[in-house]
This record gives sequence, C-alpha cells and structure tokens, in this order.
Amino acid sequence: MRPFPDVNSGHWTVSTNGGTRPIWSRSGQELVYVSPTGALMRVGVTSGPAWAVTTPTLVVKEGYFTNPGWWGRSYDISPDGQRFLMIKEGGVDGTAAPPSIIVVLNWFEELKRLVPTQ
Repeated sequence: MRPFPDVNSGHWTVSTNGGTRPIWSRSGQELVYVSPTGALMRVGVTSGPAWAVTTPTLVVKEGYFTNPGWWGRSYDISPDGQRFLMIKEGGVDGTAAPPSIIVVLNWFEELKRLVPTQ
C-alpha cells in the first residue's frame, strides 16, 4: 500500500506471501485479495496517523477461478462484507464442467407479476 497522492512517502506490506486482485470492503476497514495459491485472504486495516494491518486470515480456500492471466477481478464482496461472489472451478462436484446453463429472460416482468406493488 502507498498513500495518495504522495505515493513516495510511504510503503506498507499487506500480505505475508504476496497476492493479487485486491478489493476494499465497503467499510474501508478490510482489504481482500487472492493469495498465490488461489485462496481468498482478508486483512483488517487501520488508517489515520498510524497505518496498521492485521495478520492475513483465510476467507475462502483454493478451488475457485482466479486465473492470473485473466484481466480483472474474478470475485466480489457483498456490501456487508459477509458474502463473496466467486466462479467455481469445474462443475458441482468440482470434477467436470456443468452440462448446461439456464438463462432466464424477462425475469423482472415475472417478478412484477408475482409480487404486485399495489
């Protein structure tokens, strides 16, 4: 991490073994990143006059799509920081690709029909 806009005035290590694709939690109190093994890690962050991070903790173990050659981040964090959206490697049992995908069109119209607003 480095302060902005003076990025040369400080440099702090966040992970103990490296990592990529960081994302801040909505609270700004945690930083989540992908470890070199593909696990999702979390560190607590305290900013202000003194900078401090907690020891990294495992959030989600390896087994999800985190291809380093792929541009962008392959996961997201929920607004409350309690859930993660990730792409599972392989199929349901982790050994084979799923045989099909179901795409629902016009789902909003179906929702309006099932749950009228008036």
